[in-house]
Amino acid sequence: MPAFDSITFFNREVTLVAREVLGAEFLVDGVGGLIVETEAYHPTDPASHSYRGRTERNASMFLGPGHVYVYRSYGIHWCFNFVCADASAILIRAIEPTVGIEKMAERRGLADTRALCSGPGKLGQALAVTRAHDGLMIDAPPFQFRPAESPRPVVIGPRIGITKAADLPWRFGIAGSAFLSKAFRPASE
Repeated sequence: MPAFDSITFFNREVTLVAREVLGAEFLVDGVGGLIVETEAYHPTDPASHSYRGRTERNASMFLGPGHVYVYRSYGIHWCFNFVCADASAILIRAIEPTVGIEKMAERRGLADTRALCSGPGKLGQALAVTRAHDGLMIDAPPFQFRPAESPRPVVIGPRIGITKAADLPWRFGIAGSAFLSKAFRPASE
């Protein structure tokens, strides 16, 4: 089996990659699980941090595919993204904890496995993500990323927690997962 090439894998259209990372194993310093929910952001999208061009805050989005973009949300939570082609990014919204569950529970101060990583801020805290991770490559320590072995059934809906371009159907989840941040709304009729 050939080695994983993060640059090639992530150097594609962001909504495609956002679906394909579902079911991938993602660990930070040996702690993590399976990605179950993502959101896509493209520089033509007014909700994307790269929409207005490069800034000090979003500089990692312009380093190229396979890099990590970490930012602080509401001055409280660290949020974790994979950078794709054209300064686009995939926000990792939720994972199913599988490795280091006790460590995640300690960091989050709770025992409910389902609630450990069911949202981007919770995930950041459970995996001890900080600004120090910003700009690193996803295929190098402290990260481990292993693509899903087979496609997962996907549910698609509008992104949540944003006001600009919130109607775009760029939120993706593994259908039936108990570890999603929130239930998916039905598509508009």
